[in-house]
Amino acid sequence: MFYKETLLDTKEHLLTFLGAFFGIGIIGFINSKYFVLNDNLYLIGSFGASSVLIYGVINSPLAQPRNLIGGHLVCAIIGVTIHKLLPNEVWLSSALAVALSIVAMQITKTLHPPGGATALIANIGSEKIKALGYMYVLSPVLTGVMILFAVALIFNNITKSRSYPLRKK
Repeated sequence: MFYKETLLDTKEHLLTFLGAFFGIGIIGFINSKYFVLNDNLYLIGSFGASSVLIYGVINSPLAQPRNLIGGHLVCAIIGVTIHKLLPNEVWLSSALAVALSIVAMQITKTLHPPGGATALIANIGSEKIKALGYMYVLSPVLTGVMILFAVALIFNNITKSRSYPLRKK
């Protein structure tokens, strides 16, 4: 017995690969052209986890646009706010940012597990990430998520067997 998302169709694997490759690739390409290579300000780790959801398990409630976009934004705002309140207590700011983010996503119905990492990155990221302050919410978070979403709309709707976002019947 296979889990429903354990796809055995080569075409599905190819579309998953292409979506993830182009989604992350576009963000990385923009970063490499406009920023110093070792900064990687716009290619944050939580985007990799989002890619697993939005290109690999596209029918999951956690992969839907409201969750993808809302979850990252809610968590970015919380992460930056907590870092500003407790900039010198990384262990405490990290724990609070992640815990509050989970509850906020539950309340707003935007649960997206990679959002927890987005909140955490606001507290443990490089000094350049931390220096962005609330700009972190707009870029890299919002711009990156919108790139991932646009690519998901393209690659997740190429065939009739894939449909994103999930349409309620």
